[in-house]
Formats: sequence, C-alpha cells, structure tokens
Amino acid sequence: MDTYKSNLRNLFNQPQRYEIPAFQREYVWNHENQWGPLWEDVQNVAEQCLEKQPNEPTPHFLGAIVLQQQQVQASQLPTRVVVDGQQRLTTLQLLLDAVQEVFEERKYAYPAKRLEGLVLNPEEYRNGDSDNAFKVWPTVADRDAFRQAMHNDLASEEYKESRVVRAHEFFKLQTGQWIEAQPEEGEKRAEALEIAVRDLLEVVVIDLDHTEDPHIIFETLNARGTPLLQSDLIKNMVLYEAGASDPDEANRLWDFTDGWWREEIYQGRLNRPRIDVFLNYWLVMRKREEVNANDVFSVFRRYYQDGNSSIETVAADIGRIGEHYRSLEKADIPEMETFLYRLGVMRAGALTPVLLWLLSSEVPEQQLQKGLRALESFTVRRMVCRITAQSYPGLFVDLLKDLAKSEVERAGDVIVEFLRRQEAYGRLWPSDNWFTNALMSHPLYRLLTRGRLRIILEGIEEELRTDKAESGSAPRWLTIEHVMPRKWGKHWSPPRDLEDGTDPEERRNRVIHSVGNLTLVNQPLNSDLSNAAWQKKREKLKEHSTLFLNKDLLKEAPDVWDEAAIEERAKRLCHEAIKVWPHAKAINQMYD
Repeated sequence: MDTYKSNLRNLFNQPQRYEIPAFQREYVWNHENQWGPLWEDVQNVAEQCLEKQPNEPTPHFLGAIVLQQQQVQASQLPTRVVVDGQQRLTTLQLLLDAVQEVFEERKYAYPAKRLEGLVLNPEEYRNGDSDNAFKVWPTVADRDAFRQAMHNDLASEEYKESRVVRAHEFFKLQTGQWIEAQPEEGEKRAEALEIAVRDLLEVVVIDLDHTEDPHIIFETLNARGTPLLQSDLIKNMVLYEAGASDPDEANRLWDFTDGWWREEIYQGRLNRPRIDVFLNYWLVMRKREEVNANDVFSVFRRYYQDGNSSIETVAADIGRIGEHYRSLEKADIPEMETFLYRLGVMRAGALTPVLLWLLSSEVPEQQLQKGLRALESFTVRRMVCRITAQSYPGLFVDLLKDLAKSEVERAGDVIVEFLRRQEAYGRLWPSDNWFTNALMSHPLYRLLTRGRLRIILEGIEEELRTDKAESGSAPRWLTIEHVMPRKWGKHWSPPRDLEDGTDPEERRNRVIHSVGNLTLVNQPLNSDLSNAAWQKKREKLKEHSTLFLNKDLLKEAPDVWDEAAIEERAKRLCHEAIKVWPHAKAINQMYD
C-alpha cells in the first residue's frame, strides 16, 4: 500500500483508467452540499492565485481516495478500481472538463489544451474504443450521461435531469461567470483558474496493490477514536493554571460540559466540534488577528502568557462570550432573528467574531441595527454578484480593529464607513447598479443554492408586505417556482428571433432562471402548477396564493408571459431588493 498526496495534474496526467465498480452507487452529489462548496473552494484558490506570485502556491486539500491496482495486459490502459472516493473523483473530472470546455469556447487555446490532457487519454491508448478516452469510467447507471457531458460536441439535452450532466453544467456556468466578472482580465483569470484546478487542489491517494484486501483497509480507515480537541487542551491548561482541585470548582471555571458544545458544525469546508469553533472565534475577537483552526490552543497559550489577566479572568471572559455565542447559534435573539437566519443560510461564519464583539460591548440598539443592516447588505449583494468570500476572515479582522479604536456608541457608523471605503475587488460592496444588473441577468436558480436564492425572494416578499398584513415575515418553508417552467416546449409559445443573432432558445433557457421569472409557493401548489400553461398558472396563483410576491405578479401580469414580461418584473423586484439591502448612503439616511 502506498499513501501519497497528489494534485489533479499528477492524478490525471498519465494515460490511465479509474474504474468505478458496478456495485458502487450511482452519482449522487448535488449543488447544495457538494458542488456549491467545491466551487467556492476553487474560486477562493483562484482568487489567491490572482493576488500572489506564481512561486507562492496555496494548496487546498479536498479529501482522500482509495484505489486498487488491476493486472492488465501490456497493450491495455493502466487501470485502478476506485474502492472509495468515487463521488469525489467523478466530480473532479466533471469540473476539469467544464473548465476546459469554457476555455476552448473562449479561445484560450493553450490552457484548454493543457487541461484536455487531464480529462482525455490520447488516441493511441484507446485501442479503437472511444470510451477508453475517459480517465474516469463511472458505474453503469451513469455512463451514458457521463459520455454526453464529457464530449464537448455532444448535446446532453436527453440527460439534463442526470446529476452528472447537471454538475457539468453547473461548473461550466460558474467558470464563465467567474471569468466574466472582470472581462478585461479574462485571460489572466483563466490562467489563475487553470493553476487552481490543475496544481492547487490536492487529495490523499491510498493506492493498494492488487493482492491487498480493500475491506481491511476500509475497517482501518473508518475506525473511530475520540481525539483530544483543541478545546480539551485549553480546558486542561485553565484548570491546571487555576489549581482547580474539585469538580465543582472545575465546572465553575469551565462550564462547557453539555453535549451541545461537542456537536460538530460546519466551519470552512469541514465539520468541527462547536466548542472548538467558538474558541477560534473568541480568539479572533480578542486578538484581532486570523487564527488557524489547528492553532487554537497554541494561540490561546500565547494570549494568556503575554497578557496581564489571571487565568480565572480569562476563563470568565470565555464563559461570558460563550453565552452570546450560544444565543447566536440558537438564533434566539428576537431583534436579530431574520439577520441570523439569513447569515446561517449564507454560511458567513467569518462574521461571528464581529457579532460577538457587538453583543458583548453594549452597543446602543439603533447602532446595532445599523451595523447589522450594513453587514447583511454587504454579504447578500456580494453573494448575488458572485464575489468570493475568500477575503472575509482578514476583512472582518480589520473591521474589529476599527471598532476597537472607536467609541462603542458609534459602532454602526464605523461598520458602514469601513465597508463603504473598501476598494480592493475582493472587498467591494457592490453598488446599486452592479447589484441590479446581477439580479436581472444572472441565472440565479442555477448559480445559487436553493436556500440562498430563497432568502432573496423572501426578503423581497417581506418588503412588499404592508403594515396591515397579518405578518411581516415570510414563511421559511416555501418552494421556488418558475413562472415560465424549465420545460416550456409543450404549453408555451416559442421565443421570438432576436436581431442580434443570439440563439432565442438559448436566451430563453437562461432568462427563465433569473429573478424576474421566479416566485415562492407552497409544495402542493408547486406540484399543481408544474409545467402548466400561463393561463392555468395565473388562475391557480390567483385562487390559492396569499403572498404579496404573487399579488404583484398577477397585478402586473400581461396576457403573454415571455422574456419581455420577465424583464419588466425583474425591474420591479430589483427596486424592492435595493430597499431590503441598501448601500451605505441609504443606510445612513435610514438611521439619521
């Protein structure tokens, strides 16, 4: 057995075949849990490549795969069976091929050619079988869809519901959007993305000889132990330094014993025990510097040893801030309920140290609300405009430094001004025009996770509600409905030809995923509406829906629902969205 670290260039560069056995499950990864987080990782690494010199790589670890060598004839491709990690390996091939296809379409010839060698075996190794071109060969249920997705020249319409095809389309769309974010630097961004996916994504490979039993390896890999956490090391140090000699004294100093604190939660790309995540955020807040998750104990030790406070004082501070953290996690702060809900959906945990500072510093209520409004607008606008969150840890550390130097009574003003003056692209607060253009033109249904798209539509719904409505908040359990359905061919008139020569069907298939064609309904109504014609949908919405979002849709709806109607509705929704997530000037006017 060999165990080694490998980037994708080394993993896929040689002519070879990674076969997924027939007994393995079909491809099941999805947008919400895997494709979206993976793309965020890729985007963050690519952004780092743009900012750093080529000799300063920042590898990004993606997990482990287990392979087993197979005995084949000399004339056949070297072959390994994928014992574990087939979902990851398939996804990485779809990602590489999607990026390569975008490069090829945009005439980035050299990067496209270099990536082609990572997704296709050369002709001389195929032995007359076109399927031998693929370096990864999926389980039987996915092969037809995989073949269509990976061939640049083959249409995949027949397999558009396949997760294999949808993953490929997702990565292709994201690649195009990322390059288009700064079109004047398109070639430079393409090179950065190539380096990111080829050289800076790493996996650990466990490579078994053909004689080794993979089941024994599985048992070893999946053995469960109870590792000593960073928080355990800190607890031990606190009790030792305090000389705690009995259980009551220990519990008084360190009251983090209930199971809630050891539950694993999402941080970055990984799940970590909640207590370790909290202590990380507490250290960031107190030291006003970034703290690596694996360095929490060593940073804590330096913090205590370099400070003038007793260990009892430090432990008491941890306990006090811990109560604020518990309130944030459980979202049981009434005045922050909506903010915390949206923040949780966006997974913007890097904001937590700032929130802990605000809650523990007795900030006046109006200034607190002003600061929260700015932070939410900043993160939501960037999410819609597809700006990476890679800069957030450093950005919010800098904000903490500004807050620490200012009067608590001005905390909200400080936050607005700090965010407003950021000029680096990775730290920008998108303007009204930028935000509006993104809402109007981006196929948000395909770009954002369902939860993230839902908070956009919910925010607009709540803005449309009047003070005479029964409730000011939208239900959190609604589903997203396309007014013109994705399968529009049967009941909807074909799109009109366009003067600029753009393919009308391609334009329609893009615009139907934009905000102007999306609304919220409950699940039973969603199922009833399905792919129905516009007249039926309009009648059903009028009969059953009580949402203001749908009242507005029906009030302004024309007899024909087409691209022009979608654009008009998008303009109205954008007008409301700017009020929900205002920019600095509007926020200042609201709280004057």
